[in-house]
Amino acid sequence: MAAAPLVLIGALAVDRAIGDPPSPFHPVALLGRFIGWWGRPPLWPVPVQWLAGLVCSVGTASLFALPFLLVDRFGPWWLLLLAGPFLLKITFAWRSLEEHTLTVVQAVARSTEEGQRQAQRMVSRKTGSLTREQTLSAAYESLAENLVDSITAPLFWFALGSLAGCGLAAAAFYRAVNTMDAMLGYRDERERLGWAAARMDDLATFLPARITGLVLLARFSVRGRFRQAWRGLCTDAGKRPGWNGGIPMALIAGGTRIRFEKPGVYTMGPGERTLEDGGPEILGTVRSAALAFSLLLIAALVLLGSPA
Repeated sequence: MAAAPLVLIGALAVDRAIGDPPSPFHPVALLGRFIGWWGRPPLWPVPVQWLAGLVCSVGTASLFALPFLLVDRFGPWWLLLLAGPFLLKITFAWRSLEEHTLTVVQAVARSTEEGQRQAQRMVSRKTGSLTREQTLSAAYESLAENLVDSITAPLFWFALGSLAGCGLAAAAFYRAVNTMDAMLGYRDERERLGWAAARMDDLATFLPARITGLVLLARFSVRGRFRQAWRGLCTDAGKRPGWNGGIPMALIAGGTRIRFEKPGVYTMGPGERTLEDGGPEILGTVRSAALAFSLLLIAALVLLGSPA
């Protein structure tokens, strides 16, 4: 897609302008309902759940990516320029991620109980017994982790796929895989159905998470905090389950000198600052890292070119 750099710039502009207005007809909302339909363990006999998870995961991601692939392959250049930014915008959520985080922060400022209710909309853990600091941690942890899942990884796959003429489809396929992992990738009754999506997500997020980590290290180096960020990465990145999510969380916690805490599971960061004090810097770090990552992708697409 020769228009890939312009599509990426346009998608970022669309995201910053309108975000993700709530709608039951948003493609990702429709995707979630479809996953919720087949992702019910009682629907499948236990002996076939592993196979069902594999077939349904690959089939769902392929089906979701198909309309994007048709635009990639058969859309005229003017359609790519007009529709491409809106299609790519479907696959990532930068502004809405910030908005959800700030909603929790503002709710906590009014009362811990209201903050707990808002945080429950962002995270899977039970929030009813969290302290004020733990409630803020739940929101900022989600922001830090989703720097990769919801922003840099889909943009990475768009850029890489664009070199082969299927950028929109690659980003959409990633969005579907990550959504399935978020809904099914747990070690409970969903494990057998969700294993394939979880492994696919681990593999698809591996490179974007590490490139994002380098961007974060560069940012903290400029601010004179490379050593703190690196120490956080080495000490805390492995505390979170999975291959990838701990990387941005540990770097941001160490570099901003705050502490993330999921009670009974992990703590990350030195806790030299409270989240009330350090929260704005976390938000700024995510914002600048997302922008720097996007600029790197745009520069790469311009320099490397992509097929017409």
